[in-house]
Amino acid sequence: MRYSLVLLFASIGLLQGCVAPVVAAGVGTGVMMTTSDRRSAGTMIEDDTIESKAQQRVDEKYKDTAHASVTAYNRFALVTGSVANESAKMDIERIIGAVPNVKGIANELVVGATAGLGAASTDTRITANVKMRFVKSTAFKADHVKVVTENSVVYLMGLVTRAEADAASEIASTTAGVQKVVRVFEYID
Repeated sequence: MRYSLVLLFASIGLLQGCVAPVVAAGVGTGVMMTTSDRRSAGTMIEDDTIESKAQQRVDEKYKDTAHASVTAYNRFALVTGSVANESAKMDIERIIGAVPNVKGIANELVVGATAGLGAASTDTRITANVKMRFVKSTAFKADHVKVVTENSVVYLMGLVTRAEADAASEIASTTAGVQKVVRVFEYID
């Protein structure tokens, strides 16, 4: 029955010309409409494409020698992780820059040793806590800000006003375990 309702709502949206994507979070868990994202549906698809192509190209060359993660928001790429040397860091930036539709890159790769599995678990917890605190905030909509955590450093991306950026940064910086907040925002005011 729920599956039928999902298809019905998705069909109605398509018939009305609505371009908001429908995301099913799993069988029987419901539907979430992403209507407040400030990016167009086409830009969201481009971001996914940028992430996958850039990650694939970086992994092809540096899978065994670097830990690099690519995140895209509004065609702006953020690369986090660690590499063995400055040359690899610059080469990864060049690789990402060659992906079609990338309009900018924030190269936050750290030259040095890769963080262990414990750090990844901590980063996941920090990201979840920051997002939970964003949802509780009335200063901005939580889905206007993308959160990426690497080695207890929180990176914030999104299309936001300066007031929203300040509020998101304050919330993130006061979340337990956060060592530093890096703003990678695109301002709309």
